[in-house]
Amino acid sequence: MHSSVQKYKDIISAINRKIEEQKINLKPKVIAVSKTFKLEKILPLIDYGHLDYGENKVQEAIDKWTLIKQKNPNIKIHMIGKLQTNKVKFAVKLFDYIHSVDNAKLAQKISDEQSKINKKIKIFIQVNIGDEDQKSGISKNKAFDLLSLCKKINLEVVGLMCIPPENADSSKYFKEMNLLNHELQLSELSMGMSSDYLKASENFATFLRIGSSIFGQRY
Repeated sequence: MHSSVQKYKDIISAINRKIEEQKINLKPKVIAVSKTFKLEKILPLIDYGHLDYGENKVQEAIDKWTLIKQKNPNIKIHMIGKLQTNKVKFAVKLFDYIHSVDNAKLAQKISDEQSKINKKIKIFIQVNIGDEDQKSGISKNKAFDLLSLCKKINLEVVGLMCIPPENADSSKYFKEMNLLNHELQLSELSMGMSSDYLKASENFATFLRIGSSIFGQRY
């Protein structure tokens, strides 16, 4: 068995133990964050049957996934990085989910471009949960207004996404995100990475973005 598949299976086992221990009746999906990794690293996991993959650069994702998606239409590609408006028309053709919508201009552009190709992308609003100046995302108190706008322009917002501050207890921020998600009556929650996916699992994450723990360190 390839090492990435074994690591993936170990992660799934750890998640299952955590949610059983916490008596959580919700099993999160793992997004295998394949950004920067070459296809030979990813193919064993595709062959194993895993379906959700995360990328943060539009052109890299197009080059890597266009042919694979044609052969494997059930594979879902998630845009998990900052998306520039000038790349949206290319992004909407490939991606099934965009996790990083944090402003009205980007939301409008996605709406315009997806309508041209009759596609409905699932959207996450990115929340700057730690109020960090250097980090993307909308502030908590503006999330409702952006959600309302997205609904008006026919975007399918399924949930919220966050990246907690580094070197902080992410559980605190995950709890805040879960509460906000409930307030906004959204069903999906994209949070948790290689370092804190178990904490995210016990705070009702529905998508975990895990890369290096599956594929190894990036160089």
